[in-house]
Amino acid sequence: MSETTLRETALRLDSEDPLAKRRELFALDEAVYLDGNSLGALPAHVPDRMADVIAREWGRLRIRSWDESGWWTAPERIGDRIAPLVGAAPGQIVVGDSTSVNVFKAVVAAARLAGDDRDEILVDATTFPTDGYIAQSAARMTGRRLVPVAPHEVAAAAGPRTAAALVNHVDYRTGRLHDLPGITEALRAAGALAVWDLCHSAGALPVGLDAHGVDLAVGCTYKYLNGGPGAPAYLYVAERHQAAFDSPLPGWNSHADPFGMTPGYTAAEGALRGRVGTPDILSMLALESALDVWDGVSIEDVRAKSLALTDFFLRCVRAYVPEGAVESLTPEAHAERGSQVALRCDAAPAVMAELIARGVVGDLRRPDVLRFGFTPLYVGFADAERAARVLAEVVAEVLGGARDEASGGGRTV
Repeated sequence: MSETTLRETALRLDSEDPLAKRRELFALDEAVYLDGNSLGALPAHVPDRMADVIAREWGRLRIRSWDESGWWTAPERIGDRIAPLVGAAPGQIVVGDSTSVNVFKAVVAAARLAGDDRDEILVDATTFPTDGYIAQSAARMTGRRLVPVAPHEVAAAAGPRTAAALVNHVDYRTGRLHDLPGITEALRAAGALAVWDLCHSAGALPVGLDAHGVDLAVGCTYKYLNGGPGAPAYLYVAERHQAAFDSPLPGWNSHADPFGMTPGYTAAEGALRGRVGTPDILSMLALESALDVWDGVSIEDVRAKSLALTDFFLRCVRAYVPEGAVESLTPEAHAERGSQVALRCDAAPAVMAELIARGVVGDLRRPDVLRFGFTPLYVGFADAERAARVLAEVVAEVLGGARDEASGGGRTV
């Protein structure tokens, strides 16, 4: 299909897109920003909100803001705003700490919930490295053995010795979507608990935590939820587990009487047990403000556009990029795809550097993976077409230069 036809198709799809107006809510420039799966774009209203938080709530009200500005209840309040995006009822999500800290809480608590007779913890063998590091530490602390397993083999690997499994919903390298309903059901049948990392799925596709019986889950908020760099993560504890949830980090904020300052610890009721220390209020309130862009948005509409965008991008790549120059690592099947496209390319570092220089911002996973994240609230079909067109130009130049240099032509990449 010709460039003209694909550009016309992109413009038509953008004109029919029910989410297209959401783009106006973000502070964007002329670049095609396809790195929202690492850091979401800034919602345009957040700076004004943060100016008020700093100048009035902190500057004038000072300590009174813990009550008068609602700082103290922010972790649960914001958790309830995230809940619909991941299919959870209110009262099960608390916001605070980093993803890594919440993974630690969740895995240790899951092992404790499972009981002492279960001596192994399964971990996604393709997981984001930190999850693996944390899982290894959690296993040592709880006296369990850590067993790395490919995600598609978790269901078969779970058995009477399995306490819990930590699995990524979407693979951060390839964009592969794993079978959360099926794996969770298999773990439940084996008497084990399911702990899911939602960092690359929340805000991009339906998760269905309650509907699928997930036990515990964690996720970051600075990717598809646009909370800002270092924005606090969240912890989901299913209501049925909250009374027995035994956090390995019992801080004063999760105490039943935090201002009693007693030497003995008594856990608070509900999801508050997931709190630890004083909340990071500035970043937390930036996140709360950023979540306004989700008001009135159906996550099913987001998913539909995500799949359409990634389909269209792959179609454009096939039409524009020289055959054999890149290889898609992202599954074609919709049921197996998250909201990113990963392309293997021999000269990936040089290609991504040049793409960014030309206004197409993706990211690199060494040694050879080009990663493009499609955030449906602000990425459109014209963006996808432009990205594929520029990719084709860059690949032809970089790989052509490399071939010339290898053949002694003297041309450098």
